Amino acid sequence: MRRRSAVRRKMLCLWLLLIGFALVALALSDLFNRDSDRNRHKPGPPRQPLQRIASPPDLEVIVDSHDPALELGADLTPLKSLQEDQLLFVPSIHGTKSSPQKKRSYKMLLPGASKDTTVRGPPTHGEMGKAVRLHLEGLERDMELRALQQYGFNEVVSERISLHRRLPEARHPECLGEQHIESLPSASVVICFNDEAWSTLLRTVHSVLDTAPKQYLQEVLLVDDLSQQGHLKTGLSEYVSHLDGVRLIRSTKRLGVGGCRTLGATRAVGEVLVFMDSHCECQKGWLEPLLERIAQDRTRVVSPIMDVIDWQSFRYNATQWPIRGVFDWRLDFFWESNPELQDKDPEMAVQPLQSPALGGGVVAIDRHFFQSVGAYDPGMVLWGAEQIELSIRVWSCGGSMEVVPCSRVGHLIRRHLPYRFPDQDLLQRNKIRIAETWMDTYKKIYYRRDTLAHFIRQSENPNITERLRLKRSLGCRNFHWFLTTVYPQLYIPQDKTALSGELYSVGTGRCADYPQGRGLQGGAMDVAPCTGTGSQHCDLNSEGEVRWGPTGTLCLDTEGERAVLSPCASHRLTPGRLQWKFIKLSGQLVHQLSQLCLEAVKEEGDNKRSTGGLFLRQCTHHPRQQWHFEQLVAPKGA
Repeated sequence: MRRRSAVRRKMLCLWLLLIGFALVALALSDLFNRDSDRNRHKPGPPRQPLQRIASPPDLEVIVDSHDPALELGADLTPLKSLQEDQLLFVPSIHGTKSSPQKKRSYKMLLPGASKDTTVRGPPTHGEMGKAVRLHLEGLERDMELRALQQYGFNEVVSERISLHRRLPEARHPECLGEQHIESLPSASVVICFNDEAWSTLLRTVHSVLDTAPKQYLQEVLLVDDLSQQGHLKTGLSEYVSHLDGVRLIRSTKRLGVGGCRTLGATRAVGEVLVFMDSHCECQKGWLEPLLERIAQDRTRVVSPIMDVIDWQSFRYNATQWPIRGVFDWRLDFFWESNPELQDKDPEMAVQPLQSPALGGGVVAIDRHFFQSVGAYDPGMVLWGAEQIELSIRVWSCGGSMEVVPCSRVGHLIRRHLPYRFPDQDLLQRNKIRIAETWMDTYKKIYYRRDTLAHFIRQSENPNITERLRLKRSLGCRNFHWFLTTVYPQLYIPQDKTALSGELYSVGTGRCADYPQGRGLQGGAMDVAPCTGTGSQHCDLNSEGEVRWGPTGTLCLDTEGERAVLSPCASHRLTPGRLQWKFIKLSGQLVHQLSQLCLEAVKEEGDNKRSTGGLFLRQCTHHPRQQWHFEQLVAPKGA
């Protein structure tokens, strides 16, 4: 018994000793963190510090941004700029990979007393280690969740990745030995950011510096669009001061994407402007093909193939070529892939492809052409649709756009947008400016598919006087020319009265619906509550096709008894399969090939397994076979 009691005393002493060590470690960690905050060393210096260079006077420029060309307009009140010293004390859990605070911020929490009344001995070393490990894993999951909410991607994973990581080769083999002309123009890379994560911002900068040849890279301009996170203030200024060829410009008010890029363009000295998002990674050899295309024609605006960086794992995913940028009748941009083109013409693997529009991730343009064609529209606020406005303007006013396949840049796609507009209508106001300035009579097609924009337009008149004056002075072509010459693949809806709008089911009180996110390959149709937003708009044209959606590329089709959507172009060899007839008197929609009527079936009960939808049935006078085309918007000129 005495021996057993002595063993227990020794175990208890050992346990108390471990607790003491843990408390001392916590105290030292808190002391270190306080010293770290006091010394303002949140973002660390470069992992391989360069020799300090004498900072030129304009290494960091504070721009007052009172230029009328950069005004946001009356619809958005500029955010108040905080003093830099105030921002240094904004609490943040994010730091660089080299920051010691990141590795010492975990606290060791001892497991609490068990609710079991049975007396147990002290935990073993294995049990204690497991408890600590589980607690650390919980802390990391919590950090990942907060980072996802703040940035829209897993910033914890991003911090573990080198700022100089090598990307897998994704270019076509013929691109690797490509010889470029000897005299290429110089480039200024303009990277605008607003509260960007430290790791993704610096990885973008280093990616440019590591891959762009020094003889062509004039400078990298970092333009701070009124960031308010502490790590982007003094810490970023200190970091940039170690980087040769990088300048930091700060705006004192929120400009948005267009205004921020225009500000950077006014400070740039390179012959070519390369606008780049603040969460990109460049492939080797990405810059030269872009510069060569512009050198051959200064009115060309070019983009690399935009590969995708996964928001969760940061894995690099190569985009399949050929691809081009397009937009729909809701003025939403997307990349459209068409691999069949390369099958028909293998030489397309390395040949640039003209594109109706280009995304905003990376776009290169001659600096003088950018200014002469009107830069970015200063009336476009924050972000959204500015790339579509620029695309239509460039094409209509004497330029062209293309994607260059031998240039590749990875772009981080966020899982969701971590921020929202201060006014939810701002995106519609941007699109209204496009419709009123560039779309002529075709703007009514847009308003019928975005009813919120229609009602905003009914109550407000956008100030587009200067843009219309620019349009006239440049001799720009009309939108009909754009549709027939640049983008003839975009289906032009007929939108006939009583034959277009929401397809409303009398028997169910719902509308035909095709949920967003199912893609352009088609799928089963549903019935759902009518949205009244224009997202359920369809059009029965003179060919008997029921065209669906903002692109009009999907047609009402059948698979057995079920009504589905399928690509309209896929059934050209089976006439009658996509043809429907609407009988206004009875409200029936008859499938011409089968002579059956479209019937709506509403989901009932708790069983949600495809019990509802649209089906073909023998024609009766049942209310579920009665339909109306509810035209929500009928603008003037319709």
